[in-house]
Amino acid sequence: MGNPDVILEMRNISKSFPGVQALKDVSLTVRSGKVLALMGENGAGKSTLMKILQGIYKPDQGEIVLKGRRVEIDSPKDALRLGISMIHQELSPVLEMTVAENIFLGREPHYRYTGIVNRKKLRRDTLALFQDIGIEMNPNKKLSQLSVAEMQLVEIVKAISYNSDIIIMDEPTSAITDREVEKLFQIIKRLTDRGKAIIYISHKMDEIFRICDEIVVLRDGQFIDAKPIGELDQNKLISLMVGRELNNVFPKETAGIGETILEVENLGLDGKFRGVSFRLRRGEILGLAGLMGAGRTEVAETIFGIHHATEGEIRIKGKPVRIKSCKDAIDNGIALVSEDRKLKGLNLKASVQNNITLSSLLKYSVLRQIVNPRLERTVVEQQIEALNIKTPSRKQIVNFLSGGNQQKVVIGKWLLCEPDVLILDEPTRGIDVGAKYEIYKMMNLLAKEGKAILMISSEMPELLGMSDRVIVLHEGEVTGEFLREEFDQEKIMACAAGFKKGEIVA
Repeated sequence: MGNPDVILEMRNISKSFPGVQALKDVSLTVRSGKVLALMGENGAGKSTLMKILQGIYKPDQGEIVLKGRRVEIDSPKDALRLGISMIHQELSPVLEMTVAENIFLGREPHYRYTGIVNRKKLRRDTLALFQDIGIEMNPNKKLSQLSVAEMQLVEIVKAISYNSDIIIMDEPTSAITDREVEKLFQIIKRLTDRGKAIIYISHKMDEIFRICDEIVVLRDGQFIDAKPIGELDQNKLISLMVGRELNNVFPKETAGIGETILEVENLGLDGKFRGVSFRLRRGEILGLAGLMGAGRTEVAETIFGIHHATEGEIRIKGKPVRIKSCKDAIDNGIALVSEDRKLKGLNLKASVQNNITLSSLLKYSVLRQIVNPRLERTVVEQQIEALNIKTPSRKQIVNFLSGGNQQKVVIGKWLLCEPDVLILDEPTRGIDVGAKYEIYKMMNLLAKEGKAILMISSEMPELLGMSDRVIVLHEGEVTGEFLREEFDQEKIMACAAGFKKGEIVA
């Protein structure tokens, strides 16, 4: 091998799917002890390239050279054997198995003579990993009982547990709190100090410039550039990624604030949150802030009827309503874009068309029984154009779209229900800067049309950039409310940590 620091080369990789050229003649070089950022918009080919490295996909052409030797990677098992592990953006937990069983799935410790799983050692090994990464979690808890953020932590621990030479991290911080992010960065530093190589995929620019040594940029499935981190700034990087200038990352526009449309009064859900009160008005974007486990998603899901409130009242246009199901919420003009679009927002095996009209089929039906295909097709094509959904056709299976375009499909589905209140739970999670910008512009447009938007976000710049007000939760209780002119990141974080707004010293 010409350069002893080079541990991996992917040379002239190409890959096609039906109707899509995902990668065309892409190359990259990975060095031991370094963090390589793989950047590009959703649909640029990043995840496809990494899935080829993992053996999930076979390239149509090109070669992989590992430690100076050409290798064939036919399966994830091959990748692990060769010292390559991956933290996937899209989680695939075995929900009815425990945390420990998920982490050591397929390599559980056994008693020598009986072959029975040694559960004491399984628990002990899991706790040792948790101690190393600095998190606290019950190894015996089922994955079905965890939040998306906790499942993300389990995925991170699982990838690190293989002790691989190359670790691919695809959006590893998309659903974890700032505290866990800091711990992950410490782990990355320890790994690179030991000579491990990290391939890091993230749309969070601050992370890229903080921990990465080199950047490779892809666009539309093609290699664009590779540079040391010191030769780029955020604006230059965004320009390489999207092929154009984005003058304002958060294009907030002022909409006319109208009447109160949603009132939540002393709302509570046993064991999750209590005494939550707020008002949401037409044309307003209300941000909901808080750390992992603060109860933000539970509040949203209770308003939408997924959970039944154990106390408090919800009023729509001043009238009390009983929301005991999602249908009740939809009938009252409420829509929810959920935190996990793949698990709760989409039918991944269905087409773009079927997903977009899924919640409003009766509108396009004759006698509320037979769907009018011409009307359905027209409405879907209008939504694809209005939301700029990049898809070969309305018949494309949603699973083959990028994350940003999948999110637009979810939003398009709910907009056809013509809601007055749109709840967006982590609306830009795992989405590139270009798609984020389009969603922010869409939010502005909806606010101007008189929609009331409740936005939950773990990204402080997003909350500060797009909200008219921010309400902060800590362990299920409201600890502060901030008007736009009062926005202060440190004060909002203090409330998220448990301080009441009035207790914070300026």
